[in-house]
Amino acid sequence: MAVLIVNGTREEIEVDPSTPLLWVLREKLALTGTKFGCGIAQCGACTVHVDDSPIRSCSTPVSAVDGKTITTIEGLAPSATELHPLQTAWIEHQVPQCGYCQSGQLMSAAALLASNPNPNDADIDSAMKGNICRCGMYGRIRQAIKTTASYYEVAGISAASTESLEVSGE
Repeated sequence: MAVLIVNGTREEIEVDPSTPLLWVLREKLALTGTKFGCGIAQCGACTVHVDDSPIRSCSTPVSAVDGKTITTIEGLAPSATELHPLQTAWIEHQVPQCGYCQSGQLMSAAALLASNPNPNDADIDSAMKGNICRCGMYGRIRQAIKTTASYYEVAGISAASTESLEVSGE
């Protein structure tokens, strides 16, 4: 049995220890926001946070995260009725196209901002290089990350915070 803290909830799951975390999240916990893209940790669609660090859940056995804290895209926002500031910036900059990569992109971007609240283009490119967007929205993704970073700075809060921000041009 694996014991995980997923989005703040303790979960005890009977599963083969070699089962990828992705399938535990999707099939056992019905958290389907984390996507299967490639199955070999190359595309980033399956990115989640384990103890606040981004990992590829498709290639991480559940035994490797037993007892750890996991945050999925469903747990990124401060509440079920609010968006995370990155999600708001994503919408503002019209990042979502097909949407398949978005949960992984957002989780990688959130981890970047938590560790580097004022990233430059090189920082963003480095942090996001493992996330593939078939629609080619890389420029918009960069702008959304920069917008979120600037709003954190103006609001005087940490990017690691789950506080909601009004992220608009008004």
